[in-house]
Amino acid sequence: MARDIRELFKDDKITHEKMPENHQERFLKKLNEEIPTVRNTKFNWMHIAASIVLFLGLGFGAFKFFQSPVDKPADVEVVATETVNTKSLGDISPGLKKVEDYYLASINLELSKIKYTPETKDLFDGYLLQLDELDKEYKRLSTELTESGPSELTVNALIDNLKFRLNLLYRLRDQLKALNTSDSITKEVG
Repeated sequence: MARDIRELFKDDKITHEKMPENHQERFLKKLNEEIPTVRNTKFNWMHIAASIVLFLGLGFGAFKFFQSPVDKPADVEVVATETVNTKSLGDISPGLKKVEDYYLASINLELSKIKYTPETKDLFDGYLLQLDELDKEYKRLSTELTESGPSELTVNALIDNLKFRLNLLYRLRDQLKALNTSDSITKEVG
């Protein structure tokens, strides 16, 4: 009948025999004979192939999920337009090319010097909108120059546009300096 193991230890009827030598080795040998370790290479390749397919599927799904959606209204018709090569001041004469290059280089230099901070965001955005409008006007004037040919009015308007953009950036730089100066004075006083 069932007996409690604690009572067996109390009675000390258990004999303490030692295991024969090499018992573990013989046991492992018999175990290996009964359960052979045969590896199915076809099964391993199936695991690898399934893993590759899974990773490719997840990668494609993540790409499609994080790709920015393009919203096209249903009632808007897309019309292919021809690209028009517009002329610039440099196409008219080498002297005008130097003027255009000077202003464009100065504009880019001033833009690179301006430091954008969250405190100056509104001021900076306002000037960028004005620069964008001047850039659109410059493109329109370049198209006019291409279509109707060079005229003194168009050339002067293009040069004036470049001057306005550069002056606008100078004003932005001056206002940012004034703002930074007033902020530093306020911090010193406060």
